[in-house]
Parts: sequence; structure tokens; C-alpha cells
Amino acid sequence: MENSHKKFLIVFLLFFGMLEEVQSQSVLNNYLDEGLQNNLVLKEKNISLDQSILALKDAKSFFLPSIDFGATYTVADGGRAIVLPIGDLLNGVYSSLNTLLDRQAFPQIQNVEEQFLANNFYDARVRISYPVINPDLHFNKQIRDQSVRLEEFEIEIYKAELTKNIKQAYYKYCLAYTAKQILEESKILVQQNLKDNKSLLANGKGLPAQVLRAESEVENINSQLIEAENRMKNAAYYVNFLINRPIESEVIFETQSINEMEIDNLMQEEDFSDRAEIHKINTAKGIQETALRMNQNFAIPRLNTFADIGMQGFEFDVSDQSRYFMLGVNMSFPIFQGGRNRNAITRAKNEIRNLSYQTELLDDSIEMAIRAAKNNIKAAEAAKYSAEQNLRSATAYLRLIDRGYKEGTNSLIEFIDARNQFTLSELKLTIANYSLLSAVAELERELQTLN
Repeated sequence: MENSHKKFLIVFLLFFGMLEEVQSQSVLNNYLDEGLQNNLVLKEKNISLDQSILALKDAKSFFLPSIDFGATYTVADGGRAIVLPIGDLLNGVYSSLNTLLDRQAFPQIQNVEEQFLANNFYDARVRISYPVINPDLHFNKQIRDQSVRLEEFEIEIYKAELTKNIKQAYYKYCLAYTAKQILEESKILVQQNLKDNKSLLANGKGLPAQVLRAESEVENINSQLIEAENRMKNAAYYVNFLINRPIESEVIFETQSINEMEIDNLMQEEDFSDRAEIHKINTAKGIQETALRMNQNFAIPRLNTFADIGMQGFEFDVSDQSRYFMLGVNMSFPIFQGGRNRNAITRAKNEIRNLSYQTELLDDSIEMAIRAAKNNIKAAEAAKYSAEQNLRSATAYLRLIDRGYKEGTNSLIEFIDARNQFTLSELKLTIANYSLLSAVAELERELQTLN
């Protein structure tokens, strides 16, 4: 029975510890989620992604037939005209026939003059057109599809950067908050010291100089508290700015634990091939390669077909004769364009070479950043260990001096020095802890892979 109680107690403690850890992470995770949903720059990038998706839909629509309705109406007078000498050709013949028949069976007619510009003429039609051969449409669709992925990688890159910035901003806030707490605890200590010195002075056992020195220490702590409060407010402002909240919104503090196992796993990680930046530059290179193939196919003829169904006539005449149907094919083939096509090919090749150089530079810069981030973690861990040892020593020293001061074996200056060392050690450990967390956030960013 006793063993079962012990097991239950162990399980309860483990569960409570896990629950506490989850809760300590929840505030930061909530801020991260809120930032990824509400950040204004991220919203702007999502709009750019939507625009790219619409452009891809437009590119796909060119593979479907297009149907258009068009109508024209013209009123004209003057201009070029053609004269048909019908009267000159037929009037003599008609006169001879009338003489032979001895009656006016054939009238005399006038010459006809017809102008080229149609007057009081309408033409209404529905045109159905379809591209038969046009490689530009296929290449443009591929480019638009790659552009969508490019925007997606841009969003992934900004999300990773935003996540790092929110984490580091929150750690900075926690650092300022903790520093303020340490100073408030130190203020209680120096206020008690001032109270004790005033009591000794009132009983004739103390010195006025000791009271003045104690009052000076209280004012010094008050000054440091004002600075700490200002740093905490500024850190909270930046957190609210990143997650797009009102600038004066409250930022909740929770102690952030350091997961040594997670840090060890990060320190062993070397693969960064799935970084969004690498996929982005490879996609940009793919776009230029597609553009190169499109430019290299400039000599392929472009063939389109169309069909017109409509009505045309003078004075809005609508009859069987006004209806018409026309089917046509048009083709274009470049013969001479001043070398523009070859220039486009050269430009695309230059862009591909440029992106290849950028790929090499990006790999080197990421590798360098990862190594620097790991070195920063090692330095932060060493500083944390040193601060922990220093705090232990300062705590023991303050305990001894405080007891000696109360017993009269140690001076006020020794007590103030011990208290300052203790406060400084607490601050150094706090700075070391959050510097380590900030360094871990930096390494997480450098090893960021696609979700």
C-alpha cells in the first residue's frame, strides 16, 4: 500500500510539473499565434499571395475559348468612291432594242457612284476565338504557378522571422519584469536596513551617517526601479506592436523554463536544406529557366482560330440576307524584330547565373549564421553557469554579513556591499537565462524548416 501511494505521488508530481510547463509555455504560444494571425506585414504578404493566385487563374483561363460580342454602326459621307458606268454601257443597247420592238420596253438608266465608306451601316457579331498553337500560354501558366509558390515561401520566411522576434521581445519583457522584481525585493531589504538604523539611532546606539547612507541606498533603489519600469513598458510596447494589439495592452508575465534536452538536440542539428529561403531562391531560378525556354521558342508560329456569327446591313435591315457566319484562322510568325528575342534569351541566362551565385552565397551565409548562433548558445550557457555559481556565493556571503551586521561584528558598508553583490548576482543570472533563451530562438530561426 505504501508503494502504491509513493507511485501515485510520483505520477501526481510529474503531471503537475508537466502541466506547469505547458502553462508556462501557453502565454508565449498564444502571443505567437496572435502575431501570426494579426501582424500587419503578414496580412500584406497574404494579400500578395492572393494576387498571385488570381494571376494563376487568369493564366489558366487563356486555355479556354473566349466569347465576345461586338457591334459597330457607321454614318459616312464623302471619301473615296467608285463610278460604275452602267448607263453608258447599257443605254445604247436599250435604245436599239426599244427601236426594234417599237416600244419603250427598256428604260434609260444612270451611271452608279458608290462610296467606299459605308453610310448608315451596322455590323453586330459574336466572336468565338481559341488559341491553337501558342507556347507562351503554357510557359506563362508555369511562371504564374511558380510565382504563387514564391509568395508562399515569402510568407514562410516572414513567419519564421516574426516568430523569432516575438520570442525575443517577450524574453526581453520577462527580463525587465524579473529585474524589477529583484529590485523590489532589494528595496524591502534596504528599507528594513533603514528602519533598523533609525531605531539604533533613536536608542543612542547608531550614527547619523549610517542613517543617511541607508536613506541614500533606498533612493538609489527607487531610481533603479523607475528605470526598470521604463524598460518593462518599452518591452511590452514592442510585443504589442509585433502582434498588432493596442500599444497599452497588458503583457502577461510567466517564467520561461530552459529545456536542456531541446537545446542539445538543436546543437546537433546541421541540416538546413529545407529552409524557406533556399526554396525561394530555387523557385526564382525555376521562373527564370521557364522564361528562358519561353524566349527560346520565339520562332514557333502562333496560330489562332475564330468564328463570327452576326448580322450586318444598311438602315438596320434585318433579314435572311443580313445574317452571316464567318470562320477564320490567323497566324503570326516573327521574321525580324531587331534582335529583341535574342536579347531576352541573354537576359534570362544572366539572371540564372546571378541566382546561382546567390544560392552559393545563401548557403554560406546560413551555415555561418548557424555556427555563430551555436557559439552564442555556448557562451550563454557558460555565462549562466558562472552566474549561478556567483549567486550561490553572493547568497551565502549576504547571509553571513547580515548576521554579523545585526550582531555588530560587520559594518554598514560591508552589509551594503554584500547586498549589492547579491542583487547584482540575481540580475546577472536573470540576464544569463534570458540571453540563453534568446540565443536558442536565434538558432531555431536559422534551422527553421518548412511547416
